[in-house]
Amino acid sequence: MGTGDREQAQARARQEADRLTAQGIHGIALTWVDNAGLTRVKSVPTGRLAHSTRRGVGMSPVFDVYLVDDSMTTSPHIGGPDGDLRLFPDLDRLTPLAAQPGWAWAPADRYAQSGLEHPACQRLFARRMAERAHGRGIALRMGFETEWVVTTDGTGDTGDTGGSGAPRSARDTPGPHYAGTGPAYGMARLVDLSGYLADVLDTLHTQGVEVLQLHPEYAAGQFEVSVAPADPVGAADLAVLVRETIRGVSARHGLTPLFGPVAEAGTVGNGGHLHLSLWQGERNLCRDGDGPHGMTATSEAFLAGVLRALPALLAIGAPSPASYLRLEPSRWAGAYQCWGLENREAALRFITGAPDDLGGANAEVKCFDPAANPYLVTGTVIAAGLAGLDAGLTLPPPVSGDPAGTGRERRLPTSLPTALEHFEDSAVLREALGDPLFEAIAAVRRAEAALFEKATPQEIAAATRGRY
Repeated sequence: MGTGDREQAQARARQEADRLTAQGIHGIALTWVDNAGLTRVKSVPTGRLAHSTRRGVGMSPVFDVYLVDDSMTTSPHIGGPDGDLRLFPDLDRLTPLAAQPGWAWAPADRYAQSGLEHPACQRLFARRMAERAHGRGIALRMGFETEWVVTTDGTGDTGDTGGSGAPRSARDTPGPHYAGTGPAYGMARLVDLSGYLADVLDTLHTQGVEVLQLHPEYAAGQFEVSVAPADPVGAADLAVLVRETIRGVSARHGLTPLFGPVAEAGTVGNGGHLHLSLWQGERNLCRDGDGPHGMTATSEAFLAGVLRALPALLAIGAPSPASYLRLEPSRWAGAYQCWGLENREAALRFITGAPDDLGGANAEVKCFDPAANPYLVTGTVIAAGLAGLDAGLTLPPPVSGDPAGTGRERRLPTSLPTALEHFEDSAVLREALGDPLFEAIAAVRRAEAALFEKATPQEIAAATRGRY
């Protein structure tokens, strides 16, 4: 951003600060999401918003190599105590937080002191990929499903690591005490927590978030909320805002939300499914074409690129050792590298929508979970899809029924180290991410795999379920 742009933004920030102050808002949380999938924050008084917009807020580059337990690793380009970055709030996303009176929120982009883009800023990466697609005449509309488990006892963050591959307290931590324990998808569960869920809906509405649906999910105490699609960066911003809103509402009700891939080993976990559609102007390229189930050739090639890249993309969308406790066959997790029409067991599910619903046709990537950085997810999926376009790929035949029973479909990686091997072999993702970001992601994945190498599945679940 040039000097003139910064001065313009600073003038706007003064107006925004006056507006927020009149609403009784005293602080603004500026967030970014690290490569371990954790939302980190710096906050400023409302009166400092204009200064922060002009000069940014300092933070260390080392957060790009933080792990889920707050320990650090290093990478060829990033690591150690040296250096400083500047966080710049996105004023277009500035939102008063209805569940946290006195606070507002804005996602931040990260720049070097020189004013150049930080090459490992995940949000700027997502923007670059959206612009790359736009240069090809394609606009992406994306949206995340947010799944979480509600507990009554604060079970989650289990603390410090003691050298056994899992935090000390994780080795003796009992399972969570779930809230809303009625049947899967049952009205009884909604009734049990109707006041809490109504507060979630009302708070999101107050913040300008359009909710499409909210419902109980399969696992005990589990719920899902889906919001309206947005541009790729906006979709990732919404994923952050929705999660932190649920966290804030839960705290007001004395509840603890768990966003980890699994709350307990051996159970159905939380998904972080990504929906996407491709557009040219007002035309949805996922329908009214000559390809499979009405796809246009552009849509088919893009989705074929995503399907081809899924083993490598798992290192982005299923980034934790806990992710592979969730990614099991016959649990609607998308454990096989296949696609299908309305097939909830396929990693890539295609939805045609009703004939008169022009925006209804879209694809869903089901193998991702809430441990993922949503900016990395949207950006890498675009990169993989555009590579499919460049190669003129077509989709294989769709799969009907549970692929676990066919013996023909390829299983996606069953561990983080295997997914990391595919990631490190991906020239497409390395080029798109750039070496500093690519190597930082790989370093974090490698270190988290080593952190939990000797841990049992239940220790992994206990150590990670409350961290995200």
